[in-house]
Amino acid sequence: MNSTEDAIPEFEVENDQQAMAMALIQAGFGMLNTTPNPRVGCVIVKDRLIIGAGFTQPPGGNHAEIQALADAAARGHDVRGATVYVTLEPCSHFGRTPPCADALIHAGVGRVVAAIADPNPQVAGQGLARLQAAGIEVACGLLEDDAEEINIGFLHRMRTGKPWVRMKSAASLDGKTALHNGVSQWITSQAARDDGHIWRARACAIMAGIGTIQKDDAQLTVRAIDTPRQPRRIVVDSKLIVSPEARVIRGGNTWVFTATEDKQKTAALEDQGAEVIVLANAEGKVDLPALIRELGQRQINELHVEAGAKLNGSLIREGCVNELLVYLAPGLLGDGRGMFDLAPPEDLSDRVGLRFHEVKQVGPDLRILARFN
Repeated sequence: MNSTEDAIPEFEVENDQQAMAMALIQAGFGMLNTTPNPRVGCVIVKDRLIIGAGFTQPPGGNHAEIQALADAAARGHDVRGATVYVTLEPCSHFGRTPPCADALIHAGVGRVVAAIADPNPQVAGQGLARLQAAGIEVACGLLEDDAEEINIGFLHRMRTGKPWVRMKSAASLDGKTALHNGVSQWITSQAARDDGHIWRARACAIMAGIGTIQKDDAQLTVRAIDTPRQPRRIVVDSKLIVSPEARVIRGGNTWVFTATEDKQKTAALEDQGAEVIVLANAEGKVDLPALIRELGQRQINELHVEAGAKLNGSLIREGCVNELLVYLAPGLLGDGRGMFDLAPPEDLSDRVGLRFHEVKQVGPDLRILARFN
């Protein structure tokens, strides 16, 4: 039914909050493979016992509610009159699968509690309204902040048309990503590098600039952990100089954004399975805001950026970044290379503002999540 292997059979819950917390755990099981769909978890409770559980499967597969209903049936439980806890409002439209709201109505459940309303215009409250019209009690907003975090990319795309952009960097405690001569392997620990691959794995796409690709022959793949899906790879290459033999191009699954029209180079890259997209700004460089909007239209929920200081700075200046993921090692490099190529402000009041969202130690290093104001 799902890969939880009956992790919570007949688990007793004391209240709505505990039940929704279990649904959020279920949602986490789909962290790596639901894109472009949201990560949704569902548990069904009757007489204070969880009688069914499930999470959204890869695109084309069952949504969380259908998985949970099937799980309950497989366990021999009658869901009539039960309470359904789901981390996102049940869908009310036909997509790759039928509406989950209709399935819950047909099953005869008595109550549905959603953590958050779905901002998808195709749903936008209609799922809960349909349930309520069928005589089912509904509630929404329980553990909403936690549900937002699990689906931060999907929700941001539904609300703005753009993916959630997370920029990753690894540096010494004084903010240097490499020695003055360019040597950078390895500033942070293996634990931090492995953790970075976990963040890669949850993203829909990984993006770097041509400088990073040429310097490291970067693959932009998940390697440190097992993953059911490799994210899309994206190269920002204004002059279209990336080699068709580069590792980032091999095997397809790569989009190259450029400002240069070159049929011969484009054909060579397309022969390797890459797609070349021309988006030029007035300066003859890749139009970064247009790139971000294009990724939203292509259903990218979370974009993971691992670039050099130049592209990092350009993305920040253009207002394209939502969050920094920074690993700081307990060491000082002095006159080395920085994380972001940004012009110095004339006054402290003009500095780029962020707020700390999370600080955690990973091995000997610090992992900081900071979001732009």
